[in-house]
Amino acid sequence: MRVDFCGVRGSLPAAGVEFARYGGHTSCLALSHDGERAPSLILDAGTGLQRAAGLLDGAPFSGSIVLSHLHWDHVQGLPFFAAGDRADSHVEVLLPEQSDGSSALDVLAGLMSPPYFPIKPTTLRGDWSFQTIAAGEREVAGFEILAREIPHKGGRTFGYRISDGGASIAYMPDHNPTSLGPGADGLGEYHPAALELARDVDALVHDAQLLPQELAGEGHFGHAVADYPVALGERAGARSVVLFHHRLDRTDGALDALEARLSARHPGVSVAAEGVTLRL
Repeated sequence: MRVDFCGVRGSLPAAGVEFARYGGHTSCLALSHDGERAPSLILDAGTGLQRAAGLLDGAPFSGSIVLSHLHWDHVQGLPFFAAGDRADSHVEVLLPEQSDGSSALDVLAGLMSPPYFPIKPTTLRGDWSFQTIAAGEREVAGFEILAREIPHKGGRTFGYRISDGGASIAYMPDHNPTSLGPGADGLGEYHPAALELARDVDALVHDAQLLPQELAGEGHFGHAVADYPVALGERAGARSVVLFHHRLDRTDGALDALEARLSARHPGVSVAAEGVTLRL
C-alpha cells in the first residue's frame, strides 16, 4: 500500500514561508495499491485534493473519495479536483450516514451551491455518485474499510481502518476523546472504537491539533492533544504514529519541536507533511 499525504492542516489552509516545509493544504490522503502509481482511494477532500490530482499525471481519477465528516476543511477541495471534474472520470463519494437521514447529495449541496458557491455537486463533469455509509465493514476501491463513529464536535464523524490484505492504516483526523471524559492521564478516554481502529496497524494517522497547554482553553473545539495518539498507538500496538491535522498557525519550527519532543520518547512517531509518501 502506498499512502501519499496531500494535505495535513486542520480548520483552514495556512499560507506563508513559515509553513512551507510541512505544507498548508487541509486534510487529504491518497492511497494506491501495491505496484500502482495512481491512487484509487482518497481519504477526505480538503484543499489537498488539488495535490492528489497531480499524482495521476494527467489521467482521470477512477475510484472513491471517503469523507470522515463534512466540515469545510475536509470537503472544500471537491470542486477543484481537476482529475475528477472531467468528462472521463468516475468518482464515488462516500460519507457517514447523517443523524437526520439526509442524503449525501443533499448535505453536500448545502455546502456547494449558489449563493455560497457557483456550482452544485451534480454539475461536476464526469460520472459522479454520492452515497452515505453506515458504521461497519465494506470494500471500497479494492480496500477493506472498517468505519467507526468517533467523537468530534459538530456533526457525525467516522474514523477508518483501511487494509489491502497485507498492510493497514488507521485514519482519525478529527477526534475529541476528552468529550468522553478526561481519562486516566487527562488526555481523554481510550475508548473501544479508537482502540479497534488502531489495533496493530502499520500506521496510525491521527488528529494532533493541540499541545498539552492548549487543551484547557481549546479542547471544546473538538480536537486531540498530540500526546494522545502516541499513547493510543502504544495501547493498540500500532507500529507507527503520524501526527496530523496541524493547527493553522502551527509553524514549521513548532512542528519540528513537536516531533523532536515526542519521537525522542516514542520511536516511530512522526509529523505529517505534504508530499511525504508512506509505503506500507
